Parts: sequence; C-alpha cells; structure tokens
Amino acid sequence: MGPAGDAGGPGRFLGVYLLYCLNPRHRGRVYVGFTVNPARRVQQHNAGRKKGGAWRTSGRGPWEMVLVVHGFPSAVAALRFEWAWQHPHASRRLAHVGPRRRGEAAFAFHLRVLAHMLRAPPWARLPLTLRWLRPDFRQDLSPPPPPHVPLTFGPPPPAAPRCHARPAADPDAPALCALCARALQDEEGPLCCPHPGCTLRAHIICLAEEFLQEEPGQLLPLEGQCPGCKNSLLWGDLIWLSRMGAEEEEEDLESEEEHWTDMLET
Repeated sequence: MGPAGDAGGPGRFLGVYLLYCLNPRHRGRVYVGFTVNPARRVQQHNAGRKKGGAWRTSGRGPWEMVLVVHGFPSAVAALRFEWAWQHPHASRRLAHVGPRRRGEAAFAFHLRVLAHMLRAPPWARLPLTLRWLRPDFRQDLSPPPPPHVPLTFGPPPPAAPRCHARPAADPDAPALCALCARALQDEEGPLCCPHPGCTLRAHIICLAEEFLQEEPGQLLPLEGQCPGCKNSLLWGDLIWLSRMGAEEEEEDLESEEEHWTDMLET
C-alpha cells in the first residue's frame, strides 16, 4: 500500500501483510497491504495491476508475502493499522519511532516500525497474531510483541464454520441473550461461543461487560471466560464470528484499499 502450533482465531481472515521483492533489479523493496485471502492476494500482486495487483508492485515481481499480522476485529481496524505501517512518520501513535536510518534496509525498517506498533495503543490491546509465512525471513522484533500476541508460522488456518445456535423448543420463539435474557436481533450481531457443544449466544455489550469484570478500567476486553462452557475466549475471535457474513464486503475493500486508505486517520 499489505510449522508451529496455531493460535489463529476462527472466522474471517483480516490481515495486514508485508511483501518482499525477489526481482534482482528491485530486490529488497517491500510493500504493505491489507488482505482477506493471503494466497490470492500475492497471486494478484505477481499477476500485475490488470489482475488486481497494486500499481506499486506491478511489473516488479516476483513478490513474496513473508509476514502477515492478523486477528483484527474489523476491516477498518486492519486498514488503519496498514495505513500507520505505511506512514509511520504521519501517525501520531508512532511519533516516538525514528525515521529510516542511513544504511537501514527497507525490510529492517518496516520490522522496526511493526515492533513499535504492536506495543502502541490502540493496537497493543488487540488479539493479534504475528505470522511468518516465510520462516527463513524471520527476524526477532525489538521491542518484542506483547505476551498475548502469539508468533506462528506457515499459512493461516481455514475459516471456521458459523457458530451454532441453540435448538429452540418453539421455532418461532425469539432467541434470547444468555446473560440478560432479552431478545437477540440479527442486526445486532449476537456473539456465539465457538467451542463445540457450547450454545452460548449473547449481546455484544452484555458479554463485553462480563469480560471486563476481570479488567476493571478498560474499555475493550482482550479475552475472558465463556459463561457457558468456561473456556477461554479471545474477544477478537468472537467479533469475527459475529460478522462472517460480511466476507464479500471485505474482499471489495481489499481490491479498493489503495484508493482510499490514505484518507483514514489513525
């Protein structure tokens, strides 16, 4: 603009990636972008602008997607992360990060910026995953990511199916929130526990308040214990599941990201 155990969450994939140019004439150039499908996106970059790639990568390939950060609760959150990674000098969140040093490779500079982004608000509280798609490119970040940000390797996991609903004795009866017992409306995007056998469904605000009992003073929960099955849940995973129906919308955002992300403020 961009195989160890897996800690990625269920639902749609929303990622911000780093491309590395392998073309001897342009080797070492990098590109940051947003994607809902890493495999498809790198193919588009290498196929050129007419096939969906970006003009800044067109004709300069081959490009390799070496790193992706994923786990964003929404496409807008991912696009704002992307914009800040592309323009650290313009983001007030990254005023403490110095400019590219003399002799510092573009790849090293982007990793340095990323390291500070993962420690800076608001991104420091998101349930993100740092995934090396090319482990041979891996470098340790300094400062290291927060403890709740896992480091993983290899391709992202497939999307999980939609969460299950509790069978109703009366099919015409409205679904109820497990916490406040009021009706759930489809447009409200009720949250569902993704663990097999658990039928918890709840309003977003009800479950957020439940989780925040363990994190007093915070506005957005990181994780909490499911009131139904008692398993640990990441807040970002629950948000993904509530919005899986918007996948086509996110693909449209991916194809248009070059034209409007510079307008987003971080």
